Amino acid sequence: MFRFTSWGESHGPSIGCVIDGCPPGLELDEEFIQKFLDQRRPGTSKFVTQRQEADQVKILSGVFEGRTTGTPISLLIENTDQRSRDYGDIKDVYRPGHADFTYDAKYGFRDYRGGGRSSARETAMRVAAGAVARKVLGDYILIRGALTQMGSKMIDGDNWDWDEVSNNPFFCPDKNMANEWAEYLDGIRKEGNSVGAIVEVQAEGVPPGWGAPVYAKLDTEISAALMSINAAKGVEIGSGFATASFSGTDNADEIRIRDGKPVFLTNNAGGILGGISNGDTIVARMAIKPTSSILTPRRTITRDGKETEVLTKGRHDPCVGIRAVPVAEAMLACVLADQKLRHIGQMGGQVG
Repeated sequence: MFRFTSWGESHGPSIGCVIDGCPPGLELDEEFIQKFLDQRRPGTSKFVTQRQEADQVKILSGVFEGRTTGTPISLLIENTDQRSRDYGDIKDVYRPGHADFTYDAKYGFRDYRGGGRSSARETAMRVAAGAVARKVLGDYILIRGALTQMGSKMIDGDNWDWDEVSNNPFFCPDKNMANEWAEYLDGIRKEGNSVGAIVEVQAEGVPPGWGAPVYAKLDTEISAALMSINAAKGVEIGSGFATASFSGTDNADEIRIRDGKPVFLTNNAGGILGGISNGDTIVARMAIKPTSSILTPRRTITRDGKETEVLTKGRHDPCVGIRAVPVAEAMLACVLADQKLRHIGQMGGQVG
């Protein structure tokens, strides 16, 4: 019921999205959306792409006098810092690990400037849509994300501090590891190389009952939403792949009554059982591959089948997982907003 369609390319004049299904009467303005876009914005530190985009969002429709009207909401961001000349050398060459070959195989030609539609530039509109989704969810649902691993360097879960996430350029909840990542990624950047990462997103305050037994499972739709993000190569819910080594007694989230309400003593399920939320914190993790655009020469082929080598000029993230954190939050928000509206439609209730 809540859905959005993004449009635009990395080096086109602008990017945008249209959001359908947003209920009327919700307070919404550009300033609210902008604070989430600023978290994803490029050029904010030496550890991300130096492309300078303000990512200033404009509301073109669906909002009147500061409130949503119930009609489609159209959002626009102008591209202002394209350097298409950086990509002239690769217009007939396929970058390994990128979507160049597959786009050409499907469409017969491709926009080689920054990857066109396959660029992470598209994710800015996901963040904008996610901001609107948070309005649908209301203040009682808290969605936040963090980077838990960069390359081979993983945080210490015992040091997890949500307040630290906003104190470093990595969305890292472990102060000690944030300092280590700074030196580590600086070396990767200077080598002209890149590394992958793991992003964790959580949603607190989701009531039990959202989702469906089979065709609209909450965990299925969260997984699909996260996997649709550029560079995502894997998703797990709760303890995920680690549960393969658990016994039944290890994995079972035991339940007790506290203050008259059921409480789960552990959360291996990630807040979802049988495709339906159980009231516990929803936890999902996403593996992000290393940025494919690197300065290290790699073997490849040209469009006409000749073997060659390629290195990619331009401005790229040495770890694209950093700016994927607000994107993952946004996609989780969009799924939950949709599930909330579906639940109200089936079971009754009000938005707000």
